[in-house]
Amino acid sequence: MKYNKLRTVLIAVLSVAILNTGGIQAARAAIVDTGAMMQTGRDADLAIIHAQLARDDVRAQLGQFGVASEAIDTRLDALSDSELAKLAKRMKDAPAGKGGVIVLAGAVFIVLLILELVGVIDIFKHA
Repeated sequence: MKYNKLRTVLIAVLSVAILNTGGIQAARAAIVDTGAMMQTGRDADLAIIHAQLARDDVRAQLGQFGVASEAIDTRLDALSDSELAKLAKRMKDAPAGKGGVIVLAGAVFIVLLILELVGVIDIFKHA
């Protein structure tokens, strides 16, 4: 008898759960132009790249490589969307020399410490 009541309750709970998962939900839809969506991503990538290229140190380095400022835009326009996205991601993720001096000083200190411990150099005079 208990088994039948438990079975009935379980079936009722599962039935309600199944009905609730398939409930009607309102969805809004509109026609979106594919070209507009693609252009938005391309424009965002170009904005990231131009922000990095606007820095004076980057312009100076490009000048040393022989790249004219006028040629940059034509070269960027020639890139495909996927290439432009990869370039924007790499430029966004680049550290831009942050903390380079501290890392270099730490590396020099560790090398000198190892050489001192091995006995190759004698920085700290032993009494």
